[in-house]
Amino acid sequence: MTTNTPSLVLFDLDGVLAAYDRGARVARLADQLDVSLDAVWSGLFHSGLEDRFDAGEVDADTYLAELGRSLDRNVDRTQWADARRTAMHVDAGLPKLVANVRRRADVAVLTNNGGLLVDLLPRIAPSIASAFGEHVLCSARLGARKPDAAVYLEAVRSLGHAPSSTLFLDDAIANVEGARRAGLQAAHVATPADLSRVLATYGFG
Repeated sequence: MTTNTPSLVLFDLDGVLAAYDRGARVARLADQLDVSLDAVWSGLFHSGLEDRFDAGEVDADTYLAELGRSLDRNVDRTQWADARRTAMHVDAGLPKLVANVRRRADVAVLTNNGGLLVDLLPRIAPSIASAFGEHVLCSARLGARKPDAAVYLEAVRSLGHAPSSTLFLDDAIANVEGARRAGLQAAHVATPADLSRVLATYGFG
């Protein structure tokens, strides 16, 4: 257990606060648009479009338009949000867990995602949106992606905390190591089920 009690806990979204099934997302979007699974995989991921969106290189309208052109369909925000919601499972006990942490520290989300996810989070994962309010930060709006040190430093700066007093939790070891290089405390959370155990080691039992 660290001797420096965190004043801020930064949570990753997919894989930490929510279980995320990319295949389920692809399948739901393919079903809605009546296109093949391969077409959606290619349009979103193999093309690099999702990475560009997460990096802030394209805005939401351009992202949806490019995806639509690749699938020869119109893709709207409702369809996109529905597919994203289908892919995520949030444990019913999460709001209580976050509230317990908030009694001793500030809390926020830091995710490699585009701004569309943040804007539509109340529709996609309402319990997470309610638990974190405006403190959901995404790579696209911070100008860098994990594990780049710049994204952690900008996140903690914008939230008014020091890196050394911030605890970052992620399911990707590379992102945990990136946070440590930036001067944050950081811990690996293998699955959402491990979250409460990891938090307890930092005094959030």
